[in-house]
Amino acid sequence: MGTVLINKKDEIIMKLVHYFITEENYTPIVVNGVKDEIWLESSDGPYRIIRINSNYIHNSEQYDFDIFKTKNIIKQIKKKTLSFSMHSLNIFLDINPDIEFKQEKAIDSINIKSIKDLKQENNLTINFPHIISKLKTDTKGIDLVFNVTKEINKKTAKQNKQYEMTFKSKPVILTPILIGLNILIFLLIHLGFGDAIIAYGANFGPAVQQGQIWRLLTSVFIHFDIFHIFFNMYALYIIGKQIETFLGREKFIVIYLISGITGSMLANVVSDSLGIGASGAIFGLLGALIWFGYHYRLYLGQNLKTQIIPILILNLLIGLIVPNISLSAHIGGLVGGFLTTMTLGVSGKSSNNEKVNGVIVLIIYIAFLVFMSMFMK
Repeated sequence: MGTVLINKKDEIIMKLVHYFITEENYTPIVVNGVKDEIWLESSDGPYRIIRINSNYIHNSEQYDFDIFKTKNIIKQIKKKTLSFSMHSLNIFLDINPDIEFKQEKAIDSINIKSIKDLKQENNLTINFPHIISKLKTDTKGIDLVFNVTKEINKKTAKQNKQYEMTFKSKPVILTPILIGLNILIFLLIHLGFGDAIIAYGANFGPAVQQGQIWRLLTSVFIHFDIFHIFFNMYALYIIGKQIETFLGREKFIVIYLISGITGSMLANVVSDSLGIGASGAIFGLLGALIWFGYHYRLYLGQNLKTQIIPILILNLLIGLIVPNISLSAHIGGLVGGFLTTMTLGVSGKSSNNEKVNGVIVLIIYIAFLVFMSMFMK
């Protein structure tokens, strides 16, 4: 092997793609309607999008059209992933050297003719300090094709396994248990134990201040009437089974309980009224789904835009319009669930820095709620 030669441009493409996928955790994006271009995406990289373009650009008109086309594709990706900004790197491999790059917002462009040119490109060496040392240079020809393909396939196989483990159908156990527990307590209330259960279990700020902190959690399992429990349990069924499947049972129950507690705490900050219901915990699951969807936005971006966020906004509006619904409990649970999920992390996606930031912000959030509800009332 090694007697077959490949042209210099293809060699650069393979080495760059190999580096970005195996060393920088970029993922290929399928972009319909493009030819001789490779698009890569990473939520954690210095550039969200890297585009490697091997088309020949011979004049300024072609360059302007190429940038126009690139912006349109990036705009489509931003819509699909619900991203407000997307810093991108445009790598040209075959462009007339007389063409001057224009300053484009959020798009850096560089011209690479050979591997040696990499050392001269500050955008690359600053943002990817290991690109020179990690770039595959020990093989050429068919050996390069074989080794690069093998290593990329190994990397993508690992990613595909993670996606399969995350999205494959799994037994949902805790969600029906929680629904059953809520229904059981609801039946006990209407079988004659209502006064005692509500008296000792409902969320009530002054009682919590006196040490009855269990009310922050027990109130999450108490519902007033059939409509109250029906809508909450329906929402728990729809959202709960997704979070239990995507994140696992342990993370699901932690998110649910902490969200319920933080929802109760913020409700106490705003009002001294009695509070009951699982809405805060359910909104926490919505927060978890938003954080999860952020990490899998290329896969869940459309669902985030058409289902999850509209449901969230609708429920917040209902909290504003319908009396006796605690909007503060909804918001408290939503933030608590979001931060708890950030702390626990999304398997195969969350970095350690991200989890540490989640821990810090969650502690600050809970400390703020404790201070406001216990000492500022």
